[in-house]
Amino acid sequence: MNKPADIKPAQELRVIKIGNSQGVILSKDLLAKLGVEQGGTIDVVAKPDGLFLRKHDAGFAEQMAVARDVMRRRRDALRELAK
Repeated sequence: MNKPADIKPAQELRVIKIGNSQGVILSKDLLAKLGVEQGGTIDVVAKPDGLFLRKHDAGFAEQMAVARDVMRRRRDALRELAK
């Protein structure tokens, strides 16, 4: 199977000590691909096969918070509709 030219193999990152925590350092080119600069914010999403990084979208985060609130308050109605 052919790979598209712009997709590179997995990049190995080393886990390092940062203060009392541990972390990884993202290179400039990875940050550029995410569209994030120093001081910017990214979202980390847990998926069954690993973690997914994306540029933080405050509007999306706010919409999801509202959706979660509605789903929590209307749990019984949503359960009935799902039948």
